[in-house]
Amino acid sequence: MGVVLFFGAFLVPADIAKAASVGDVVNFNVDKGFDASGRTQITAVLLQINPRLYFYVDKQWWDSQTLTKQSGILADLNNLSIEFNNKIYPTLTAVFGPEWNPGIDNDPKITVLFEPMNSTEGGYFREADEYYKLQLPNSNEREMLYISVSDIDSPAAKIILAHEFTHLITFNQKNKISGVEEDTWLNEARADYSSTILGYDNTYEGSNLQQRVKDFIANPSDSITDWAGTKYDYASVDLFTHYLVDHYGINILPDSLKSKSAGIESINNALLRENAKENFAQIFTDWTIALAINDCSQNLEYCYSNKNLASLRISPTLIFLPLAGSSSLSETNVTKNWSGNWQKIIGGSGDLKLDFSTLAGLSFQVPYVVYDKNNNYSVKFLQLDSNEKGEINIQNFGTNYKVKFFISEILFFC
Repeated sequence: MGVVLFFGAFLVPADIAKAASVGDVVNFNVDKGFDASGRTQITAVLLQINPRLYFYVDKQWWDSQTLTKQSGILADLNNLSIEFNNKIYPTLTAVFGPEWNPGIDNDPKITVLFEPMNSTEGGYFREADEYYKLQLPNSNEREMLYISVSDIDSPAAKIILAHEFTHLITFNQKNKISGVEEDTWLNEARADYSSTILGYDNTYEGSNLQQRVKDFIANPSDSITDWAGTKYDYASVDLFTHYLVDHYGINILPDSLKSKSAGIESINNALLRENAKENFAQIFTDWTIALAINDCSQNLEYCYSNKNLASLRISPTLIFLPLAGSSSLSETNVTKNWSGNWQKIIGGSGDLKLDFSTLAGLSFQVPYVVYDKNNNYSVKFLQLDSNEKGEINIQNFGTNYKVKFFISEILFFC
């Protein structure tokens, strides 16, 4: 799932809507990076028209299906259209605002094209389609979404449709109305959170959220802002967004969307609007601590309120200290902007001293969490000097204290 970007100016829309009928065959421009065969254009057939959608399917793929299979697909598309009309469209537009309507083609219906895609892709949205061919020759001049044919009869179709529809809304609210290009990570964060807004993640088993948790656990140190379109990028922004909304409310997402700023600055603006005391950097730090603790019984600040995330905890790098004698070790980590590293120190007997240093000019937050023998914890912060160095001393570690989480994160203030 993704967004294909295009930068340009807007023209006043003309009345270019054309009547469409089921069975129409149309050539569409597609993104070769998503298409399974690397095509830039495909021929599609119109299978269904409903009050808000046109459903097109790659004609070559459709013609290869048996009549029984085609009949089943048509039934699935009918169910998907009902879901969109009755739930996805009214819910997401109520939260985020409307898409451009009647839009570039002066037609209130959105075109959904099912095409064979690479196995790792579920769908995408092209900003190019929101411009005229005079501006961009490969535009389809429609409000348009693309979904993999492999999901045409899958329960995932509604999740993908909602995700890509959120991108379409974002284009109108951010690009067209505010004249701002949203940061990709935040654009994807809102789109991915749409499945939770719609209640599709309420049943955790097999949900989009469950998959994001699995991917996040596999790579928790992925930066939330350094977007490469991997499954780990989706996982990190999704779980950060869940923490953000858990603690600051759903309005943070539409307020940041309608801000004249993008990315982190737009979230800070939304936080100010909600009279929040914290800014993005502080929330990010609290989130990294919550990923280590996630215990609402002791501190609501460091946990998820979403019941499906109540057991989420990262798997830190373990550092074992010998139970007798003295020891020392040195460790070097490379951390990207807006990502965390977690180390868990266990064992040992005696006083623990930890020295921390980093390159000059970087802005690090270094929280640490110490658990006592009764499993009570305290959260503290290592103060770094002007040379980006600091020291932690804990007496009787291994006797009075049994575990210490050491969390280092780099914050890039923009």
